Amino acid sequence: MTDFYDALETREPSKREADFFAKLPALLQHAKANAPYWCKMLDGIDPKAVTSREALAKLPVTRKSELIDLQKANPPFGGMLAVPVAQLSRIFVSPGPINDPEGPEIDFWGSARGLYAAGFRKGDVVLDCLGYHLTPGARILESGLMTLGCPVIPGGVGNSEQQALAIAAIRPSGYAGTPSFLRILQEKAVELGLDISSIKKAWVSGEALPPSLRAEFDAKGISVLQGYASADLGLIAYETPAREGLIVNETLLMEIVRPGTGDPVPEGEVGEVVVTNLCHVYPLIRFATGDLSAVAPGPSKCGRTNMRIKGWMGRADQTTKVKGMFVHPQQMAELARRHPELLKLRLVVSGEKGNDVMTLKAETVGGAELAAKVRDSLHAVLKLNGEVECVPPGSLPNDGKVIEDVRKYD
Repeated sequence: MTDFYDALETREPSKREADFFAKLPALLQHAKANAPYWCKMLDGIDPKAVTSREALAKLPVTRKSELIDLQKANPPFGGMLAVPVAQLSRIFVSPGPINDPEGPEIDFWGSARGLYAAGFRKGDVVLDCLGYHLTPGARILESGLMTLGCPVIPGGVGNSEQQALAIAAIRPSGYAGTPSFLRILQEKAVELGLDISSIKKAWVSGEALPPSLRAEFDAKGISVLQGYASADLGLIAYETPAREGLIVNETLLMEIVRPGTGDPVPEGEVGEVVVTNLCHVYPLIRFATGDLSAVAPGPSKCGRTNMRIKGWMGRADQTTKVKGMFVHPQQMAELARRHPELLKLRLVVSGEKGNDVMTLKAETVGGAELAAKVRDSLHAVLKLNGEVECVPPGSLPNDGKVIEDVRKYD
């Protein structure tokens, strides 16, 4: 039995890139022809010309944070659905609310690959403990498990006593859900005197997996690997037994961009995760997830050759309110546009009890004269006064933050 889901996972990276961009123009043409939103967003763009990362980077970014307003203006999917609603198998309503379509393919969300990497195989009985009500979390997992031939216990969220009793009676070998709920089930089993040691593997998502909690599971003989998924894109990236970050799913192309912009950052720099899929049902082109991550250097020891990211590293939407006015990452991008001499920016908001202070830290080789010009631009763009501090190149933290709120509210 192979360690890989299929041969796509071990392709030469150049072959994978070529395959993706051979398919992308047709997807763009389909989106323009069938989805009003994409017809507008891609107006004037020749799909046949988008055959490289450089060409893709010139396309506009659509942010997840925009979906609520887009769907309110044009229900139910904001004009982004590229097939008739009648062709869908399910429609979910995620918090927001945001409507999420599911196409008819059995593994529409692409989770089977990540579950396979975590050791799930045909015949494994699995308890699925993400939400089944309206949200697609449980379905994302269930569809992948069904693809692999794994019988599913639809546990959902909560009812820990009933679920612990079900584990003791049915003896599933796998768990899928949040890591915290797996811990709750372990504690409930101890409380009730139940044996739930049949669970030997787990695939967790939806929240962070602290090293200390993973160590607890390891000590109990449970191999736990993580997946990074969203209700819009399905499985984005997944952990392998190498435990060296997350491998990007084969059906997607990922970029890491500077927050508030669509500009790709150098490899290793923290930025916002932007994803393009090849889904003809719900095409998402340069879709900004709002999550921060960074590309991990070098290939994975597991043998998979796709891009590897360091995992979830925070939120990219760092919008904050200063003196009653919102300050957005896009405004930092405008400052950078006005002053190309600035290599990297970080707006630090400090102060106590309503006495807000803004300091723009800017990596540059410029001096006082440049700082004065930037200070004027800061006021023009933000309509607020602030100080400008020029710092040496490479001195700001590599954490993806362009706005840092360090105010104290105690």
